[in-house]
Amino acid sequence: MSKSSTTGKAYIGSRLRQLRSERGLSQKDLAQTLEISASYLNQIEHDARPLTVPVLLKISEVFGIEPGFFTSGDTIRLVAELREVMMDPDLDASFDSAAITEMVRSTPDLARAMVNLHRRYRMVTDQLAAATDGRGDATLRGSITAPHEEVRDYFYQRHNYLHELDTAAEELTTRMRMHSADIRREITTRLEEVHGVTIVRRVDMGDTLLHRYDPVERRLEISRALSAGQRTFKLAAELAYLECGDLIDRLVDEGNFTSPEARRLATMGLANYFAAATVLPYSQFHGAAEDFRYDIERLSAFYQVSYETICHRLSTLQRPNMRGVPFSFVRVDRAGNMSKRQSATGFHFSSSGGTCPLWNVYETFASPGKILTQIAEMPDGHNYLWVARTVERRATRYGQSGKTFAIGLGCELRHAGRLVYADGLEIGPQARITPIGAGCRVCERVNCTQRAFPALGAPLQVDEHRSTVSPYLVD
Repeated sequence: MSKSSTTGKAYIGSRLRQLRSERGLSQKDLAQTLEISASYLNQIEHDARPLTVPVLLKISEVFGIEPGFFTSGDTIRLVAELREVMMDPDLDASFDSAAITEMVRSTPDLARAMVNLHRRYRMVTDQLAAATDGRGDATLRGSITAPHEEVRDYFYQRHNYLHELDTAAEELTTRMRMHSADIRREITTRLEEVHGVTIVRRVDMGDTLLHRYDPVERRLEISRALSAGQRTFKLAAELAYLECGDLIDRLVDEGNFTSPEARRLATMGLANYFAAATVLPYSQFHGAAEDFRYDIERLSAFYQVSYETICHRLSTLQRPNMRGVPFSFVRVDRAGNMSKRQSATGFHFSSSGGTCPLWNVYETFASPGKILTQIAEMPDGHNYLWVARTVERRATRYGQSGKTFAIGLGCELRHAGRLVYADGLEIGPQARITPIGAGCRVCERVNCTQRAFPALGAPLQVDEHRSTVSPYLVD
């Protein structure tokens, strides 16, 4: 048996177990559906037997996926994460890219465990440095791991899709719409009539407070400064705790968070996820996205919610039997701070600080409100189509500062034909492709004119009698 067939077979086993788990199926149930024996399925899942083409096609039909699902972005992303781990100078480890790829494909669970272990190591190192007044070599550490970092990793590892929570929200929306097609009004009605919540709209909540709920008095105060869409989202988030509090608590427990702050942030993140899934129920939203060819502004107008909300919801369309385009979603500010990042693709967001200045997400600040497209190539050779635009949160009074963010939504180039943004864009051999990276500290590109830092673990070419386009040439 060839080496390539062995690695492919091994990866299929892990992915198949993931699919079955997402659907809540036992091996026996799936085996009956596929019309194969349970023992054969067990051998496939543990990479003891090859997956034949007829069985692969049957699996694709049952789960509503493309056969290429088994070679999708999970491997790409995990390879990038493990490579970043091995570049940490603290480990003093040599590595070979081919060996890392082989390890990820043959033992993905072990590779993931190494990445998670290293993440915990960085967190403890950063906490120790903070406790000792920052003494120690900060250059050997990545960005400080805070509670919000743990929560982002929680969603990142789950491809930004929580099946149980998403389906619970959709079922609730279906029940509410039995009374009225106006989901906004029904959310308010359910809070008031089912849960006994008194909703009060106020104009005197100050510049910083947007809403406040007292669970004892069951009184929900909400600022009149919020738009209709924002008010509905806040109401739906509070409804999440009342309708699915136990489920949210269980999902938080599965995250094994290291601090009470991280647990509370995760709880809030799950409630916001539920809110989006209630206002934009999966099946209907998926159908509209496909019909509109993922036109973000058209979807925003249709559902009367913000551009950012639509982008965030598009990045969650990964239900096994009804998958949308797998997107990566990012929100950055003018200083380059990445306040939101989620990915259902192989695109890797570095945890070692910084992103690539050649990425079109940063160009949008020069053209506020204008949608920019870019075909970007990562160092591993994978190409992505990125759609980016600024969004603005206006001040509510004179003298108050507003906010401007850049929102990026990207997918693998092979999905570009499903997006309206690919119309008129050269995608073939003549395409204009911009080489980017996950960040200077982990980017292996040589002679990059935009390189700001030397790559971790890479020896530099230093010659005091020679000048080059980059101050840090990688050997």
